[in-house]
Amino acid sequence: MLKVNTHKIAEFTWSSPKGKFAGAGKEISEELGRKPQSMDLNERHPFDVEICRIAPRMTPYPYHSHSAQWEFYHVISGKGLVRHQDGTTPIEEGDAFLFKPGEAHQITNDGDVDLLLYVVADNPIGESSYYPDSNKWGVRLPERRLLRSEPLDYYDGEE
Repeated sequence: MLKVNTHKIAEFTWSSPKGKFAGAGKEISEELGRKPQSMDLNERHPFDVEICRIAPRMTPYPYHSHSAQWEFYHVISGKGLVRHQDGTTPIEEGDAFLFKPGEAHQITNDGDVDLLLYVVADNPIGESSYYPDSNKWGVRLPERRLLRSEPLDYYDGEE
């Protein structure tokens, strides 16, 4: 059995260059040995678990969807808003919600204290992301890149 104590896991933080997006997290699965870059499914683990902390009045990520990834969220403490295809939904301690592939989403802390969430994702190999507000794609293979492109014909540049 592998065991870690989440109180002892180092928290990492991130912020966009102008500070519009910021958050913090504890990568529980990686502490338990998950190797996210490995192509070996035993090393990748079948799911990834993180504790995400969002400071008051902050949003950690742009509005986005995943091509193949499922994401489950459980609110540990605090409150916030979830933006989704039908508008926004308030969330609070004890709420659990799920986004399946293709469902765009974004979480904002609209409270006065930190919003803490458990996030569980299956992180499939070959996953890509789409950002509707900026019309760009994020791809992970062969390396992590963000792209914008006009639609092309399947055979464009091939003959």
